[in-house]
Amino acid sequence: MEAHKNNSCINRLETKAGDEQVFNGINQPCPSRYYTVAQDGSGDFSTIQAAINAMPDNAINELEIRIKQGIYYEKLYMDKPRIHLIGEGAEQTVITYDDYALKKFPDGQLYHTFHSYTAFIGEDDFTAEGLSFVNSAGPGKDVGQALAIYVDGDRAAFRNCRFIGHQDTIFTGPLPSKPMDRSFFGGPRDGAERRKLRQYFEDCYIEGDVDFIFGSATAVFKGCEIFSQNHISDTAPAENTVNGWITAASTPEDVRHGYVFIDCTLTSNAPPQSIYLGRPWRNHAKVCFLNCWMGAHVKMEGWHNWNKPDAETTVVYAEFNSKGPGAASTEERVSWAKRLTEEEASEYTAAHILSGVDGWLPFR
Repeated sequence: MEAHKNNSCINRLETKAGDEQVFNGINQPCPSRYYTVAQDGSGDFSTIQAAINAMPDNAINELEIRIKQGIYYEKLYMDKPRIHLIGEGAEQTVITYDDYALKKFPDGQLYHTFHSYTAFIGEDDFTAEGLSFVNSAGPGKDVGQALAIYVDGDRAAFRNCRFIGHQDTIFTGPLPSKPMDRSFFGGPRDGAERRKLRQYFEDCYIEGDVDFIFGSATAVFKGCEIFSQNHISDTAPAENTVNGWITAASTPEDVRHGYVFIDCTLTSNAPPQSIYLGRPWRNHAKVCFLNCWMGAHVKMEGWHNWNKPDAETTVVYAEFNSKGPGAASTEERVSWAKRLTEEEASEYTAAHILSGVDGWLPFR
């Protein structure tokens, strides 16, 4: 147990209704509502997980963990509400781990996709700023899927963060209703109730190659850079090469919006015409790009059906005002993609998509 030098109030408070906390038996505001994490011992804790473990299980107010610069080799499990992680800049404060789908537990069972995360977020009202979440396990051809982050909470917001991996970098929960290729998903939420979740990414950098943004949440990506890694040998023929897919949404049928990218930039070091915007992990996938700049790596046809022709009548794959060499005319995109009108595009605002019945507005 590490000593918490400056903010012992948090560890002793019990959450009650209202804005006040019980501290030393008296209802009063907690004077300092944060922990500091520093690897050199100058903070309350030297690891992020230790700070998370010390926080109340059911806090009413947002609780900050301020993380000093450094590379934190940790596999984080966060199942408490209202956690707010604040780094000193995404390139200075890095959380990294290297689990992967083909890794085995001591009993010989595989990790599969959903045990491979670097950071798991399992409760609501999570916020992260100025941090990197990295899975350093390596390319999918060697290790299988390897998540940088697994987000299974509602009203999760990320600002000025980096997410770096190869295959399956970001998973936006919940899990689909059932697996397609075996009897179980594995991971921390296998068998849990499926909720409708909302997530927001602003001014973030997201890097990967195969299906590296995937899942069932309604998620808005605003002003983000989406970088598709080249993972094919330089000796492979460039023509008709498939280098990857950016999205693999599993949007539930009764959810109106899946992934919405607004004012984003799509970049890559992959050859021209080698990356798809997305393919449907489940047949009602919904993905939209609005006012985005697309590099030459984006294939003119834009979208792939994942060898499921029946999905072409159920997916909603849409664009509005795409720019750059990867933007294409309606005739060049697949016939089952949609080009939004100005009136239709006007409804794709972050506020309209995310506010819900509780009026959540995670923007500044």
